[in-house]
Amino acid sequence: MHQGIMKAWLESSHLNGANSTYVEEMYEAYQVDPQSVTEDWRVVFDNLPLVNGTSKDVPEAAHSKVRDYFRSLALEGRQKGSPKVTDHEVDAKQVKVLQLINAHRFRGHQNANLDPLDIWKRDKVSELDPAFHGLDSDDMQRQFNTGSFAHGGETMKLEDLVKALKTTYCGSIGAEYMHITDTDEKRWIQQRLEPSLGAANYSKADKTRILEGLNAAEGMEKYLGAKFPGAKRFSLEGGDALVPMMREIIYRAGDAGTKEVVIGMAHRGRLNVLVNILGKKPSELFDEFAGKHSDINGSGDVKYHQGFSSDFETPGGNVHLALAFNPSHLEIVNPVVMGSVRARLDRRGCDTGRQVMPITIHGDSAITGQGIVQETFNMSQTRAFRVGGSIRIVVNNQVGFTTNLTEDVRSTEYCTDIAKMVQAPIFHVNADDPEAVAFVAQLAVDYRNEFKRDVVIDLVCYRRHGHNEADEPSATQPLMYAKIKKHPTPRKIYADRLIAENTLGSDEVTAMVNDYRDALDGGDCVVKEWRPMTLHSVDWSPYIGAEWDDSYDAKLPIDRVKHLAEKISYVPESHKLQSRVAKIYKDRLAMASGEKLLDWGFAETLAYASILEDNKRIRITGQDSGRGTFFHRHAVLHNQNDATAYMPLRNIADEQGPIDITDSVLSEASVLAFEYGYATAEPVGLTLWEAQFGDFANCAQVVIDQFLSSGEQKWGRLCGLTMLLPHGYEGQGPEHSSARLERFLQLCANHNMQVCVPSTPAQVYHMLRRQVVRPMRRPLVVMSPKSLLRHPLAVSSMEELAEGSFQNIIGEIDELNASKVDRVVFCSGKVYFELLERRRKEGLENVALIRVEQLYPFPHEEAAAALAEYSHVKDFVWCQEEPQNQGAWYCSQHHFWSVIPAGAQLSYAGREASAAPACGYPALHAQQQESLINSALKL
Repeated sequence: MHQGIMKAWLESSHLNGANSTYVEEMYEAYQVDPQSVTEDWRVVFDNLPLVNGTSKDVPEAAHSKVRDYFRSLALEGRQKGSPKVTDHEVDAKQVKVLQLINAHRFRGHQNANLDPLDIWKRDKVSELDPAFHGLDSDDMQRQFNTGSFAHGGETMKLEDLVKALKTTYCGSIGAEYMHITDTDEKRWIQQRLEPSLGAANYSKADKTRILEGLNAAEGMEKYLGAKFPGAKRFSLEGGDALVPMMREIIYRAGDAGTKEVVIGMAHRGRLNVLVNILGKKPSELFDEFAGKHSDINGSGDVKYHQGFSSDFETPGGNVHLALAFNPSHLEIVNPVVMGSVRARLDRRGCDTGRQVMPITIHGDSAITGQGIVQETFNMSQTRAFRVGGSIRIVVNNQVGFTTNLTEDVRSTEYCTDIAKMVQAPIFHVNADDPEAVAFVAQLAVDYRNEFKRDVVIDLVCYRRHGHNEADEPSATQPLMYAKIKKHPTPRKIYADRLIAENTLGSDEVTAMVNDYRDALDGGDCVVKEWRPMTLHSVDWSPYIGAEWDDSYDAKLPIDRVKHLAEKISYVPESHKLQSRVAKIYKDRLAMASGEKLLDWGFAETLAYASILEDNKRIRITGQDSGRGTFFHRHAVLHNQNDATAYMPLRNIADEQGPIDITDSVLSEASVLAFEYGYATAEPVGLTLWEAQFGDFANCAQVVIDQFLSSGEQKWGRLCGLTMLLPHGYEGQGPEHSSARLERFLQLCANHNMQVCVPSTPAQVYHMLRRQVVRPMRRPLVVMSPKSLLRHPLAVSSMEELAEGSFQNIIGEIDELNASKVDRVVFCSGKVYFELLERRRKEGLENVALIRVEQLYPFPHEEAAAALAEYSHVKDFVWCQEEPQNQGAWYCSQHHFWSVIPAGAQLSYAGREASAAPACGYPALHAQQQESLINSALKL
């Protein structure tokens, strides 16, 4: 401890050994919140010796050790002649006051007035009672130091302090933030809550705007209920404050420089948000209720799944709003929204998140019940997926469909407790207090922009009707709905409040209601801030209406390909590579110089280089995407001396497209959904997700089913996302063999996506380039290889890359006499090379092998051309490694039948049907593989 501080400490009248209990209590208060003690105490505690020489970030020593430390210093002081100080000279109650303040900061939310229905019965928190801390009625008129409590000056009368604490922390707002470890964040929140006692001083114009939002929310629902009785609309009634909340968030965001807001939400209140926030014309919504629809291609979707885009005027400028389309798997839209936001931020070159803000709106049961929420929180601060924080709103109905809140919905106190995993502040707010709602909305935007972290608003409300309007909620929640029937609406409560305080007259309130109803009758936009949409995002016009067309120009001059090959093979001498990686790059130098044929990893990387040189963006994520799960890519090189990373693909040209290759969080659903969202907002470049093993796509099946395969059909949303799914039977068991090809093929219709099984380096090169060069933007699903990555026959020449194009069908490559061929075998993937090697070994000349590289859309014309010289053949076989009930056999055989000659027969060669994707025993695997090869070749 510094000598000057030591001297001050020893000479202080209240810092002697006789008062160790007082000192320890002060130290406890300091450990909870350094700002809760006065500056002189902070100087003392800040200069305590470090624990075992470590930093102050490490938890402090046990209190007994601290106490002994103070006693030793006090003894030293007495030995030097310092006067002894007695207990009566110390006001120990000052510490108790500081503890009372901290108790409200920690636990005030547990006794806050949050439930509009007052049926949420909570135990009294004893720590919030002054008596718990030994403070009695005699102390109420005494002045106490308020520490860091930011209201009323350095000292306050205890009576006034208690009232201020109750107003701030136990009123309509329950603030949970003391779980945050960062002191600056906690102090920032305190400085926003405590000076104003958790409220804002709103003007008449502000209050009128809030009431207008409630009028709109209630008026919309009542209008729909009267016009379309019994129709499902997932009414917002009870949670009406969501509308003014959203308006305040957008206004605040616009003031802070936000240019775009992307919103994801489930069903409840969606129609209300569409009309009253985004400005969808009521007449269009009414037509949808009446069963009308526009003449568009596709299946369409129900009203409460629809998205929308518009511009919203704020004093800080127009803000572009985009409401994401979403399916009934409610929370899965969250990572989709984050991906869309990240794409927009990347395009704007904004790394702070300020220019684009995500808002996700949740149900109370869904946010705590669906694991995708945890996954999305987990990725929120990671390198590849951060978006500068999100605002998460919970429309907390206090019931899940028919499931009781307290007993069956969750195991935690709040539905929002999941957010504590990322130390997000949580602001619970009573939805019947719209001014508190507006205050929290503004606070949330400011926090998100200040700290670039997630923030949660728990809008505690109720659901006036059942889960949907066809339900009868009193059948399962009789007491709750008996209260709801008697409870006035949020609009009436607030209107009466404004009339009582003479802010508005009753005639003004009535006129506002009538004006809004008249606007609905008119059918035009009812959002006065709505503005005609200008170009806020990328131009999609080159891609709209683009159909399947392989006539694009894919060729590159060979000199350019060779130049790129040299660039991606160069590694600075100072960057020491691991020995196996060094061997890979030595081989790549040989490939670049023409000494060796190209392997898979080199051709794939060349495809990326050519795209980047055209100034297009590439984004690749996956659990091992930097090196590739099977040690083939090595696009990110780690220095063995200092662990720095070098990416040759970032160093191919002075001006090139950006590339990000990131090993993702250990998640499939959230990451794939994020990349889908990214690709729907960024069509220009190449967005890829790579599964560690193809089987793991199982965990993201909802994304595949409800977004990738059907998003265009349902919502008209184009998406060029590429999925690389390692697939191939190598004897590695049921969960490391199959990417479940059959599932993708079952989802194929209406030319909704591409399913490819490339078999050579040249094919993967052209396939990836085609995904960018061709203007069509539809998902590409790739059954990518494992053993073919280093297979001696799976190689290509530089000329094949420069001069070729992707071949949907590859015909027979050996010089067979077509007239002698009496069997043609169709196949895809690595089994082709096993068939080829075995045929050559056996010297067979009567079996031709045809590779189907694109299974969907099936290339009928190219298949017919490949089979032209075999029109005499009657024996055709489809050979696959997968069990008969899996793979391509059941889903694609009608395509094979359509291209074989009339009168010919088609048979199956492969494993027998199986419940599991593959066997787990290597010997059995080898036996099955041998059998299917023999069957295909008639051996």
